[in-house]
Amino acid sequence: MTSVSAGSKRVLLIDDDAVFTRVLARALGARGFTVAVAHDAAQARAQVRAEPLRFVVLDLKLGADNGLALIPELKALRPGLRILLLTGYASIATAVEAIKRGADDYLAKPVDADAIVHALLETQQAAGAHDEVALPHAPPPLKRLEWEHIQRVLTECEGNISETARRLGLHRRTLQRKLAKHPVREAD
Repeated sequence: MTSVSAGSKRVLLIDDDAVFTRVLARALGARGFTVAVAHDAAQARAQVRAEPLRFVVLDLKLGADNGLALIPELKALRPGLRILLLTGYASIATAVEAIKRGADDYLAKPVDADAIVHALLETQQAAGAHDEVALPHAPPPLKRLEWEHIQRVLTECEGNISETARRLGLHRRTLQRKLAKHPVREAD
């Protein structure tokens, strides 16, 4: 981890879940961060323009807004911003898309404040020092592969459920039921 001065530990939490945001803001505040909060894309843009922020913790789903679409906008407003994307719907496709759009890191919920702090403060050099990828002992379950594929196509369709269903050859309601389920965990 790098050493970061107190003045540069300004973070913006962007999440539509008020309870989660309040709890995380308190935890990050206890760890020396100055915390600002936004509950939608418009508030997030305004905060990034108005405050000298260094970090953003961004949720993938912001009610009607999409966190992935917000990443390049925030980077354009403040190029040095370090963005950490959080999601309760983790998939390889969304992780790859988040990084392509400019996110610096990606964590799946539930996540604790220490993991968030570590991800925010980790430098590119430190990240390169432990880039070893653990290979799975067994292939992922079929349901997990299906979830990954759906997420990849959904990302390609920019969150459009109808277009995603059409591309997958599914009825729209069938796709919505599959998306409402939590992602299948990979075998340990």
